[in-house]
Amino acid sequence: MNLFSKLRTILVLLAIMLTILTASPAEPLLLWPNGAPGEQGDIGVEHDTTQAGDGRVAGKTVVRLGNVSVPTITLFRPDRAVDTGAAVIVCPGGGYSILAMDLEGTEVCQWLNSIGVNAVLLKYRVPARAGEERYAAPLQDAQRALGLVRSHATEWKLDPHRIGIMGFSAGGHLSAAASTRFALRTYEPVDAADQVSCRPDFTMLIYPAYLLRPDTGPALAPELTVTSNTPPTFLFQAEDDGVHVECSLYYYLALKQAKVPAEMHLFPAGGHGYGLRGTEAAPAAWPKLAADWLRRQGVLDKKQP
Repeated sequence: MNLFSKLRTILVLLAIMLTILTASPAEPLLLWPNGAPGEQGDIGVEHDTTQAGDGRVAGKTVVRLGNVSVPTITLFRPDRAVDTGAAVIVCPGGGYSILAMDLEGTEVCQWLNSIGVNAVLLKYRVPARAGEERYAAPLQDAQRALGLVRSHATEWKLDPHRIGIMGFSAGGHLSAAASTRFALRTYEPVDAADQVSCRPDFTMLIYPAYLLRPDTGPALAPELTVTSNTPPTFLFQAEDDGVHVECSLYYYLALKQAKVPAEMHLFPAGGHGYGLRGTEAAPAAWPKLAADWLRRQGVLDKKQP
């Protein structure tokens, strides 16, 4: 074998190793084997609703996925050398109208992988179904996702006691709902995955929306009942957030009163909907703060063989 052939063989082997070690998503897994509860097939075709004139974030376009009627989860795995065995279900925002699938979805999953956490991207149903609370179908999807991931923990080599949830904007509200309404499924059980707990072990809310009652003075939304069994929670928001920083303030106060471990960071500026993008203080700070909090919670401990 000449030198050129040897070099080519080495490069091929390196490429194969890089492919194996680089975090990449698995194939999406249907949440509901026989179709999501109550779906009538009248939502329309799922598609990216982004228009040419829609706003960019840090100079980049955003995938605004609409008409989701077939919810899925997609597992993103970290490098095996840093895999902690922990997992986080990621809930993108979008006002319960669309899903910001890259800004608050795939990009966040890749960040979680970089700190050794398995990420599970939840594509939940949007927009709100007629005659239902806007979070009703998404909450069914989130509860189902938590149970499904926990039921696959052995197969996927995950720690069933380190499965959390994370959400942005409306996805933050969904994560809070899943963290306070886990005692009873909001749908008829489908299979064995619905027999295991759908309680998240920890929660991260990044610029959460809709946590307050819309019709009265500042108070938590009625669907969010914080108790001593609500998971430990991390909150991050900017004071100039257009959806109101009081969302984090009042949720944190409820956690404190229930004696639930919680950590909140408020920045004076940052706005809303930045994800991980940009070099401004808010998007640059929250990932490190969240990772430090996860480390203190023991989430980033290396998994046992």
